[in-house]
Order: sequence, then structure tokens, then C-alpha cells
Amino acid sequence: MVAQKGKDLLIKIDMDGSGTFETVAGLRATRLTFNADTVDVTNLDSQGGWRELLGGAGVRSAGISGSGVFRDEYTDERARQIFFDGTIPAFQVIIPDFGTIEGPFQITSLEYAGQHDGEATYELSLASAGALNFTAL
Repeated sequence: MVAQKGKDLLIKIDMDGSGTFETVAGLRATRLTFNADTVDVTNLDSQGGWRELLGGAGVRSAGISGSGVFRDEYTDERARQIFFDGTIPAFQVIIPDFGTIEGPFQITSLEYAGQHDGEATYELSLASAGALNFTAL
């Protein structure tokens, strides 16, 4: 596999609940993280005293974060409204030459910043809020 451009890792938001996804405007950096909690089943009979984990157990989750330039576009407005309403819409993450992750996410953090001699920026963090689907390319 050849190296991929970071700008092709996209976060998309369902704009109206109908499955119409648009790329979140102004993003410069994005990150997708998968997590899995472990369930420790180590006991006195564990071979050599090594830890044993229970396969297929535990909680799986995903986190998305991004930062970029505040552009006050329709997707910025939608993200802001989702945060203040506390709703959990569908998001998509497009991973170049890999596939698409889609499912419900809650916006857990929305930050705005700016300096007197620079552009207004924002940071966005999301936490998975249900089952995620992966579609390979």
C-alpha cells in the first residue's frame, strides 16, 4: 500500500437525519481511535501466573477528534446545534484506501480559539454512542 494523504481522512456528519453526509468544514487534522476494554480472568490456575483475558468480552468504543479553521459554514452550525441539543446523529469517517466507519457519535467537546493576528480555530471531539459499521473499499 502506498502512503496516503492526511487530508483524505474525512469526518462527515449526517446533516438532517436522512443519511445525507457532508464533510465537516475547515478541518486540518483528524484522528480516529478504537478502544477495547479487557476482562481479566486470571486465576490461581493460570499457567505460569500469566494474565488471561476473556476474548470477545469488554466494552468497545471509538473516539474521533479534529481541529481546523472556523469557517461558520452549515456543517459548523450543525455541529454546534448537535452539541447544545445533546443529540446523537450518525457520523462517517472516510479512511483512504481502507473503508468507511459509520455510526452514532456524541459530540463531547467543542472548542473555539483565536489569536489577535491569526484565524479563528476550533477543535471537536466525539465518542461512539452505539454499534459502528465498517464498509471496506
